Formats: sequence, C-alpha cells, structure tokens
Amino acid sequence: MKVLEPPGTAVREGEYGARVAAVEPGGVEFIPLAERHGTPRQLLWTWMSPNLEFATIFLGVLAVAAFGLSFWQAVLAVVVGTGLGAISHGVLSARGPSAGLPQMVLGRLPFGYWGNLIPSAFNTVAAGIGWFAVNSVSGALALNTLTGLPAWLCLVVVVAAMVVLGFFGHNLVQAFERYAFPILAVIFAVASVVILSKAQPGFAGSGGGLGGFLLTVGATFGYTAGWNPYAADYTRYLPPESSRRAVGLYAGLGVFVPCVLLEIVGAASVTIGGDALGQPVSAFTGHLPGFVAGLTLLAIALGSVSANALNVYSGAMSLLTMGVRLPLTLRRAITALACGVIGFLVALSGLEDAGHKYEAFLLVISYWIGPWLGVVLVDGYLRRGQVAEPALFEERRGNRAGPIAMVVGVVSAVWLFSNQELYVGLVPELVPAVGDIAFAVGFLVSAGLYLALRPRTR
Repeated sequence: MKVLEPPGTAVREGEYGARVAAVEPGGVEFIPLAERHGTPRQLLWTWMSPNLEFATIFLGVLAVAAFGLSFWQAVLAVVVGTGLGAISHGVLSARGPSAGLPQMVLGRLPFGYWGNLIPSAFNTVAAGIGWFAVNSVSGALALNTLTGLPAWLCLVVVVAAMVVLGFFGHNLVQAFERYAFPILAVIFAVASVVILSKAQPGFAGSGGGLGGFLLTVGATFGYTAGWNPYAADYTRYLPPESSRRAVGLYAGLGVFVPCVLLEIVGAASVTIGGDALGQPVSAFTGHLPGFVAGLTLLAIALGSVSANALNVYSGAMSLLTMGVRLPLTLRRAITALACGVIGFLVALSGLEDAGHKYEAFLLVISYWIGPWLGVVLVDGYLRRGQVAEPALFEERRGNRAGPIAMVVGVVSAVWLFSNQELYVGLVPELVPAVGDIAFAVGFLVSAGLYLALRPRTR
C-alpha cells in the first residue's frame, strides 16, 4: 500500500532527492516521502566527524588543568557526562524518520507554536553563533600555528568552507562528513597513541574533588547534549520505516565514542606538561613529532569545519522555526549564510583567551539544554512517540506547560547552583565543594513540573 504524507501537513517544496551538488530547497517543512534516502548506519560518520576536533580534546584538558581532577577522576567524569548526553541524543534522533521534521519544529509539541520561540532562540544563539564561533576559533588557531598566516585570515578561510557547506545543505553536509571521517580518524588515532604513550596516568591533579568532578560532568554533558537540539535534523531524510533502534544506536554511538576517546586524550596531554590553558592548541601538538604535529593541526582545522557544517545548518533550522519568513525556495540557504556571517564576527572576538571563554560557554549551554531536555523527554514519553505533523504548523496551537516548566527549571537551577565567574549560585557560594550541578537540577525541576502541569493543559 502506498504511504502518503499526513493530510494538512506543510510539505517541503522543490526536488532534491539524494543530489549532493544542489542547494537544498525549502525550510523546516515535512520531507516528502519520495525524497527520503539513506540508512541509519550513515549516522556514525555524520556524528563522529564533527566530534573529531580540538574542542572535544580541550574538554579533557579542562577536566585536569582547570577543574583539578586526577587523570582517572577525569576519565570517570568524562564517561558519565558524555554518556548522559549520548543517550538523550539517540532517543531524539530515533524520532526523525517517522516525523520527517527538524528537531526544533518537533519542540512545538511540548512548548506550543509561540512558546517554542524560547528554546528555538536559545539554540539559534548557541548553534549558529556560539558553537560556530568556538569551533571557528579552534580551526583558525590550528591553521595559524601550521602556516604562520595571520589568525584573522585563517579564520576567514575556515569560516568560508563552513558556510559553503551549510548553504548547500543536508546532502553536501552528509557527504562531507562521510569523506572527512577516515582522514580525521586516522590522524587523531596516531596522535592519540603518541599522547597516551607519554602520559602519566598516576597524575594526581590539584585537588578538584567533588566540585571539580561535577563541573567536568556538567561540561562534558553540555558538550554532548549540545548536539541534542540538532538530532532529528539529520534523521528526517531517512525512510520512515527505518529501525528506530538502529537510528538511536548509531546516532548515540556517533557522539559517545569520539567524545570519550578524545576527551581522555586531552586529559592525558595535561599530565605531560605545557601551557594547556593559555596556548591549548600549540601545547597539545607540541607533544607530537613534527610530521604528526603538522597533520594533527590540519585535522584540527578540518574537524572544526566538520563541526560547524552542522552548527550553521541547524542554527538556520532553529531560526526558521522561530517564524522568520522569506518568500523564497532558498530561505534555508540564505538563513544559513546569515548565521555564518554573524558567527564569524563573534569568533573574531574569541581569538584571544579562547580557553577561559570556552569553559564558561560549555557550562552556560548545559543550563538551558538540561531543562529543555527534561520537558522534551517527558512529553515524548507521555505521547508514546506519536506526532501530529499538521498541528505543528498551526500558530494558534499552545501548550503553556512546556514554557513554564523550562523557564522555572532554568531560573531555579542558575539561581541556586550556577558556578560562573560572573555569578555564583547560593549553594556553591555556601558549599564550594558542590561545584556546578545546574544542568541536573534544571533537568529534574523542568521534567517534574512538566509532568505535573501537562495533564492540566491542552
């Protein structure tokens, strides 16, 4: 029996199919069934490639150099934080093939059409600007160290490549990640073996204790879960009959495996020595033989492009979900270009003191993603995965429970448990050893509140 698009659903216009050298048409509408292609296995390189980059390594560096953990404490914290983010990523990715819609559009289920502006705005800033700037800086610094060219010029080069990928869209992004994967995997594997062979696993750290451990869990969760608002963006083109289990497994492993491995390598590099926080890229590659160091710098630049291809693409998805109206079939491509330009300007200011800015950014990301996940996962459980696509494009559709639960979760978690330079919450101020558990508190508060409010709202 022929399967048809859900009646009344906004369907993406234009012909696209599996073509790579074509600009993806439309915006955030339902992907026509005739346009579906691909297999769940492709999600391995879709998510592994963007995580084979220096931003991932630097998380492990922070665990030891900034948060004061011993090597083995850092390993445990990395596995816990990354594992939590990878599980939620797999769950959300599994909904893409049947729904046929981007992740932030699916957020209209628990948040309503207008209430969904809150998480969509957060993700536009985080993905299209914040993460884009972070990865652009690491790629530019690597290219600067490798070539000796001015840092701003290196930034222009890497950003241009990122924006081109985001502009063309889904199929070119997927193809780029596929071909970048073996190059990145081999180079980082060689560099990892060298670093681990020189590391001192008995490194005791500077006494980060429970606070440092929780900070590392929060930061690694924030990094991994930072991909969660993109999850369905890269599974919505898969055929609707694709195995949900396979989709979730491949997507989850795609972020878990490279993140854990490179974060452990980052932690190991600190035990060798060097200015890991002041000059993170050169300090890391300084432990490598000359030829391997050069290849690693090239891989860092390539990895930043891989990561930002997804960031600029999904940042554009979030911006369109907010209701930006462009009466053009290329509205997604134009929005991606705009996100890239803004991200470039922000990245220019991040070329100095990149390490400390990255540390703060990771924790701030987790502050909103934790509460957002709490709402989204509880709503998905209550609905048993059922999605009414036509209702997601009705502006009058509301759900007050989602925005209320998320705002309360964010405010209460930051007020009580934030541990930032600009603001220290009440609990860390009184008991510094607690560290920063705002992401976990926000998740639990928002999930519980949504569970309580959802049956009482329509």
